[in-house]
Order: sequence, then C-alpha cells, then structure tokens
Amino acid sequence: MPMSHWSKGEISFVKGVYKTANLPDLDLPEVAFAGRSNVGKSSLINKMINRRNLVKVSSRPGKTQALNYFLAGDQLYLVDLPGYGYAKVPRKLKNDWQGLISAYLTSRVSLRCVVVIIDIRHELKALDLELVTWLRSEGVPHLVVYTKIDKLKRGPQLQQAALLDAGLGIRSGERILFSAKSGEGKENLISTLDQFLA
Repeated sequence: MPMSHWSKGEISFVKGVYKTANLPDLDLPEVAFAGRSNVGKSSLINKMINRRNLVKVSSRPGKTQALNYFLAGDQLYLVDLPGYGYAKVPRKLKNDWQGLISAYLTSRVSLRCVVVIIDIRHELKALDLELVTWLRSEGVPHLVVYTKIDKLKRGPQLQQAALLDAGLGIRSGERILFSAKSGEGKENLISTLDQFLA
C-alpha cells in the first residue's frame, strides 16, 4: 500500500465495536494498535496519518472501550484497541474487553499485524510481555514499537531499548523506535507495515 494512503484527507472514523457480531465485513486488511493505557497509542496513530486529533487523545486512562475502526484510503482499516492494564475499570467490563479483544486477535482473518506500543522510558511491564508472548504463541503477526523516544537522550534511549529487547526476546531489527512528537521512526513504521500488508 503506497505511503500516500496514510496521509491527510483519506482517513475517517467508521465505528466503535463492542461485540464481535458487529465487526465490519472482511473485505479490507486491518492493522490493530495495542498498548497499555496512556502509552501514547492515539498520538502514534494520529502522527502516522498526519492528523492532530482524529483519534482522541485522552488524559483519562482506560477511556477507549471499543475496537475503534478507522478507514484509511478505502484500502485498509486501522483498529485502535482498548488500552490495557488500568485498574479503575470495573472487572466485568475488563473481562468483556478481554473476551472481545482475544476473540478479535485470534480469529480475525483480515488482521495483518498488531502494533504493540511500549513506552521506552520504563522497564518491561508484565502485561506487555504477556501480550507479546501470547501473540507469538497464537501465531498472530505483530510489530513492537518503543514510543516516546524524544523523552530520552540517545545513549539512555539505546540502553533502554536493549533492555526491552532482551526482556521480550527480540532483536533490534524486529522493533521500531518512534516519537509522536518529532515523527522519528514514522517512515520506518509505515514501510514495515506496508510489508505486512503486501
């Protein structure tokens, strides 16, 4: 998919999905975005599609409660998954989400890649490791992105990335460093996703 399809003017919100029965038809490939609450998921998607606030950036963790579908260039769905790991969400709601998300991730035949977003500033969180390990065991194609790299100087940035790589059991070529603020890593992310979509 040419990079132009990620650009401004060709992205629109389709719907929020709360039940698998309401998922769109399987006529287009999908890329899903997963990450802990407040990890910068919305900011990353907005940067990729050159929009300021198409995907709402919330100061309240756990606000995204549905699978939010965005249509890109009439050729692709971007799916913003609910953030995970936020305690203030009622248990029943949390379980409903997990049921919806796991069903979506394991059975959605049009899903080409799950982008797993991790804040580079922190040590590896158990939930991030669980998600990556589970995606691997289920054979779900995924790509790890370390975000908020602008918050660290180059040395500590590379040091943190190496620690996260070791914890996740991946090589440096298997993940991407990204800044929603500066746009660093954006072209690399898009070209890598294009390979999943090819």
